[in-house]
Order: sequence, then structure tokens, then C-alpha cells
Amino acid sequence: KVFQAVVSCIGRDGTIYIIPKSLEIELNNLMTEIQSNFMCLGLLESYCWKKGDACVVRGSDTKWYRGKVVELGVGALQVQYIDRGCIEMVPQCHLYPTTSYTDIPPFCIPCELHKTIPIGNFWQQDAVDCLQELLTNEEVEIHVQELPDNPWGKLSVSLYFGGMSLASFMAYQKYCVAEDCQDVLKVELFLGDMPALPSYTLPSLPVPGDTFPVRVTHLVSPKENLMKQSATEGDASCDSEVVSLEEALKWCNKSVESLPLLTHFQKEMPCLVEYQDGLWYRAKLLSVEEFDPVKILVQFVDYGSFSVVPTGRLRHIPYNLLKYPVQAVRVLLTGFKPASYGKNVERIPYSPEWSVEALWAMMECIEGKQLSASILALSPEVTISLYEGDENLVHMKLIEMGLADLDE
Repeated sequence: KVFQAVVSCIGRDGTIYIIPKSLEIELNNLMTEIQSNFMCLGLLESYCWKKGDACVVRGSDTKWYRGKVVELGVGALQVQYIDRGCIEMVPQCHLYPTTSYTDIPPFCIPCELHKTIPIGNFWQQDAVDCLQELLTNEEVEIHVQELPDNPWGKLSVSLYFGGMSLASFMAYQKYCVAEDCQDVLKVELFLGDMPALPSYTLPSLPVPGDTFPVRVTHLVSPKENLMKQSATEGDASCDSEVVSLEEALKWCNKSVESLPLLTHFQKEMPCLVEYQDGLWYRAKLLSVEEFDPVKILVQFVDYGSFSVVPTGRLRHIPYNLLKYPVQAVRVLLTGFKPASYGKNVERIPYSPEWSVEALWAMMECIEGKQLSASILALSPEVTISLYEGDENLVHMKLIEMGLADLDE
């Protein structure tokens, strides 16, 4: 039997819990009924719980779910959400004993991959983390291979996500050995020789002590910015590299509709992002900022700026665009520190040691100016002195205005 399902949970032992799409309406109706019947806070008086007791459990989203006591504890019980599969330690005040819904079978089905043996005969933690990242709340295709010996056992299945076999993918990543791996070649063609999470390369920087022309592309705080190295008259390699990247992006924009939208998200993952001008640029994922609808915080790696975008503006990046080094480099300016501000001074929310006035003052110092930099250190952070022209340190203006102090 083949059917569509949503992965509700990955157990700590690698068990894959799925909810068939055909049962979603029925489950939603049951959840609505439970919410209307249980409008209390939980059982506040003491109760003699036993292992296996049926209950309803109040989740972190304040909704009530069907549950079953798995283990007893002091003050808290280990409870399994029987319609989702996950197991949590829950305070007794968030539980309520009931037998109202015990005649309805669980909506989630525990599954294991057919003829697949994890390395070491059990799923290692990094493999479980990979499964959780890959599958949780994702829609998948299930091919039933074997029924369990008992009704509460695990269904032996072949699982496909995005048309790819999960067993073959996990075998390719060296997490397991799969007997039926017809799709390993397909996985290799899809992933190529790239690592599981490809990354951008950094540009080569001048040696410390040398002064070179730069352009600040994004200001995070007076002390932190992202800059591009400007090509000098004799530096043809830097210029041709930028032209090659621009040319590659131009062709990529012409055929961008052929690139698949991102459906799996991982921190630092390279991607293409549609900007406000309708063009697509290189970027990387930073974090999920909103959930309904999903919106992702990204950073444009060739400019340094940030943006929160819906998933419809994220696409897979072709591997040939990864060979070009990022154009914007994060640097820290040295030689100054924040002044001691009064309590009523408006501060930068994400960098409260600096005032907003200092940020605006630094913007005026660098905007549209011919700047040069000298690298003082490459590790652990790229640290520079930033000059207007060849000799005037940019930060001296902030010190004159009382917005910063010298830092020897």
C-alpha cells in the first residue's frame, strides 16, 4: 500500500511517527472535541498515577492532547502523546486522567525503514538529529513493506521525500546500511561530491599591515561592519572575479524558474533569495523568524545586508555559484569603544552598548567616502583600522562628538 503522510515526530531511538493524510480531518475533529470538553487547568489535587494510564495532557501550545503515562517520576511523569508519538516529561498539574477516548486508535503510526540497519545496530544521535531536521512536519510518501507482528509494533516501510528514498539518503550519509539501495546513484547525482551542507568560500585578504581601498556595504554597529575590497587599477584578478560572478548571476536569473524552491531549512545553508528589485542574489539562511506563514532571516553574502523573506523567495543555489568567494567580509574596527551614555539615551536594540546617535554618526563618516583599511589581525576576528583617505581614522569623528572613547 502506498499513501501520503506527515511526519509528526522522530523518536529518540529513530522511530519515525507518521500521520496518514487521509486521517487529518478526523484527527482535527477529535482535537476540537477534546478542547471543548476539557477547559480546566489540569488535575490540581493529588492522584495515584500508574504506568499505562490514559490521560489528556496540556501541551506547550496550551492545547489538550491524548496521552499515555510511560514512566512514573517525582513531581513529573513521562507521557507519550499518542496521536503524535513524542514523549515528554510533564508536570502532574498539566495532566488529567480520562478514559473518554481510549476506544479510538492512535492516529500516528510508528515506522521503521525496511531492511535498513543503522551503524552500530542503533541510530546514533547525529543520525537522529539528521532525521529530525529532514522530516519533522514534512509530507512524505509511504510504501508499506511488512506489517508488524503485533498491533503496537512498528510498520516496516520505504519512505520517500522529494522523490528520494530516505534509506538511500541515510546510507549515502553513512548513517546506516540499506539492503535495497536502488536510489543511491540518484542521491549521488543529486548531491554530487559536495558535503551534506555546502558553504561559500571566503576571499583572500591582503597581508596585515598593508593599506588597501575598501567600500563598506553594510553597517551593523559603529564597531562592526561588512566591507568589500575595492579593485585597484593594477588588480585585474579581483575585478574579473566580480565580473564573472555578476555574469553567472545574470544567467542564473534568466533560468531561475527551473531551480527548485527550498523546502528544507538549515542554518548557514547557501541559497538564492529574491530581492526587492525582483532579481535573485546569493545568500545564506540564519534563522526562522515567523511561523505562520513561515518567514526566514537571510543574509546576502555579497553585500552583508539582512532580510526576512517568505519561503517562496528562496531557491536552491546551483553549485557553480558556490565557487566564487563571498564579496562582503565581516570586520571589527579597532581603536575606540562606546562612551558612557546616560540612562535616557536611545540605544541600538541588538547592540545596546552603542547609542543610535553613534550609529548615524558612523554612517555619515563612511557613506560615499573614499575609504582604505589596514588589517591588524585575521583571527579570531578580522580586525582593521579604517581610514578616510589615507591617514584620517574614521572613528576620530565619533570621539570628537563624545559618542566614543579611545581604546588603547
